[in-house]
Amino acid sequence: MSLTNSELLIGQIARLQRIYTEDDLQQCNELTKDFNPIYQRHDVGLKNGYSQAIIPALLVEGLISQVITDKLPGCACVLLQKEMIYYHPVYIGDEITAELTIIDINHERDWVTQKVICFNQNGTEVIKGQVVIYVTGKVI
Repeated sequence: MSLTNSELLIGQIARLQRIYTEDDLQQCNELTKDFNPIYQRHDVGLKNGYSQAIIPALLVEGLISQVITDKLPGCACVLLQKEMIYYHPVYIGDEITAELTIIDINHERDWVTQKVICFNQNGTEVIKGQVVIYVTGKVI
């Protein structure tokens, strides 16, 4: 789906799912050069209140960006603002669903505000927030 500015409507929803793997975690750590032990070692996670090593929030945010790029609006756009609250950790093997809903459209500036909810395979909310994007209207 690729929508132009005039086809976007308040209330439109798009979602994608992804299962996070050990390989995803290692690639993220290599790309970001963030080797925080909480992402690497089970024992560090346990000492800090997690049941295992956690997936970096940046990696889960990539799924949110993928929904924007691939589905809603599915055209060239630029992220202007994001506000996220991380309610629950994401672990290797978790299946995360990112759901975005258009809650505001500023046609003068071509800005779209979307509510973000990410939840795991158990229905537990892991991230909640919103993003504001500039929609160029050009199909990718």
